Formats: sequence, structure tokens, C-alpha cells
Amino acid sequence: MKNSSVFVHASIILLILSIFSSLQSCAQEKKYLATTIAFYNVENLFDTIDDPNTNDAEFLPGGANRWTPQRYQAKLENMARVIAGIGNEMVKGGPAIIGLSEIENRGVLEDLINTPPLKELGYEIVHYDSPDRRGVDVGLIYKPSVFKVTNSTSNRLYMPGRTDFFSRDQLVVSGELLGEPISVIVNHWPSRRSGSEYREEAAKLSRHLSDSLMKAHKNAKIFVMGDLNDDPIDRSVAKVLGAKGKPADVNKGDLFNPMWQLHRDGIGSLAYRDAWNLFDQIIVSEPVLNDSKGWKLHKAKVYNDTFLLQKDGPYAGYPFRTFAGGAYAGGYSDHFPVYLFLIREK
Repeated sequence: MKNSSVFVHASIILLILSIFSSLQSCAQEKKYLATTIAFYNVENLFDTIDDPNTNDAEFLPGGANRWTPQRYQAKLENMARVIAGIGNEMVKGGPAIIGLSEIENRGVLEDLINTPPLKELGYEIVHYDSPDRRGVDVGLIYKPSVFKVTNSTSNRLYMPGRTDFFSRDQLVVSGELLGEPISVIVNHWPSRRSGSEYREEAAKLSRHLSDSLMKAHKNAKIFVMGDLNDDPIDRSVAKVLGAKGKPADVNKGDLFNPMWQLHRDGIGSLAYRDAWNLFDQIIVSEPVLNDSKGWKLHKAKVYNDTFLLQKDGPYAGYPFRTFAGGAYAGGYSDHFPVYLFLIREK
């Protein structure tokens, strides 16, 4: 990228609550604003209250996971610590926007954003209930000082010929990121147990939503994020969604997947049977890649700091998760967060 030499200036712009930092290019002497957009599968963030409309029995104090208020509070504190640290090597104070999956309801999001250190960062929530039988949803938290929400919709995923299919809705949130219009589509595609055709239907819905945004807004800046349960090279992502992995192949109206190169380099967001997958992705529309004036992609990363790794045992080196091998481990999640740095000329 042209801006690969950009580095963080020591000062922080206090006017926008330390979320943005001033960047300076050594070669071109240009100053930039920077921000972080992220996604995190938080691995079953459930409360301890029985919801008679969902199958949440395992996450009750008397359930299989012995999900006590103490364990719930520990989970909230772990999730808050992770989210607050995403992107801190460049932009302090947590992401401006973060999509989340495997949350039970709006209540757990309210508890999460009121858990230190997130409480001090001023996050707000966008959430709708999904028809998933276990009650897990997607959601989004954001900093209203930086991102102003103007519209949101929850979009149902249907499977042709199946009236008994219930999955997570796809959440579309549109707004202004420091005055510039963007849209975020938050996903949690069907699991690999259900078959590839289910994820391909999810990819069709994501593509339809992004195409609709592109049709409504010229040069729409769109971020398709989520746990896609497929890698960047799998058919659902590369062909059906049409997310291209090489910048040179991206034309007007296309989607670009910056996670493709990370996957090619062997970097993953979850591990299974000693192999890494990169199911957690943030895919962008062409203007995010090529715009020379507004917000543009600077770098894509996986947040895999050492404290997020299992230290010993058969899962050493894997993500340090809440439950492992059927037993409570007290960790974070079975997924690492993924995030993008965006920059624009100041």
C-alpha cells in the first residue's frame, strides 16, 4: 500500500476522546487520522437467567456448564479487557465500532459495556433478537462520539425449502464515521455441521445487502464482518460473496478481503485439530481500498496477544477459551478478534 510507511505520532487528539491519533508519513509529510473497526466472536456470552423461548438450559446455574453469576461476571471482565485492548498498538481506547457474535440478548451487551474498562469508553448498542434456537444473536457496539448511527435493520436468513431452519439474522448498521457515511453488515453464518449450502445462502444474503447499499449510495463504504464459518478461499466467501483477495483484481462494485493474505500466511482466528482457520473476517467494498480522500484501509490484523493463548495442556497455543474439553477453563473465547486500521488524510 502507498501508506505503508505511516507511523503513529506521539500526540492524541483529545477533542475526540483519544480514539483517534495523529499519523504522519515520513516520505510525504502528510498527517492522518486513524481509527479501528473490529469483530469478535465472544463464545457464548450468556446471562444466568432462564429464557423460556430459547434453549439456554446449559447456561444456567443448575445447567451442564454450571453457569453461575460469578462465572458470568468473570466472562464479562475478560471480554471487556480484550475489546479495550484491540488496536492499542496504533490507536488507544478500543475500537470505534465492533461487531459481536454469540451474544444471548441485549441485556448481556448492556452488562458488557458497563464493565470496566469499557464503562469508561462510552459505548452504545445496536441489537435485534434473532430466531436462533439457542438464542444467540449478533450485535454491534460503537462510540457515539465518533460514529453516529443513522439507520439499522435486521435481515432474516432463509433456506429454500426449509420452514424449520432458524439462524442468526444479518445486522446492517449505517451511519457516519466522523462525518463520512459507512455501513457495517454483522454476520454469524451457519456452522460447518449444517453443510456448505447453508453458508452459501448466507453469502447470497450478505451480497444482496451490500449490493443494495452500493445501489443506493455511490461509492458506498461497506464492511462485511463476522464469523463466516468458512475461510477466505472457500466457495461461499470467494465465489458466492465474491470477496477478492488481491487488490489488483478489485474493480468498481467489487468486495476486497484483506484477510485473504493473512490466511495465506498461515494466520488464523481459531484452531481445530492442530490446524488454523480464519473464519473471522472483515471484508470491504472497493472504495475502502482505493479512496484517496476519505477513510481507507491501512492494515488488517488478528488480535492474538499472548494472554489470549492457552499456556499448557493438549490445547497449548490455541485460543484460551471459556470452556475446553467440556470443562470450565475461565479463559476468553475460542476465537481471536479481527480488526482493521482505517486512515484518512487530516
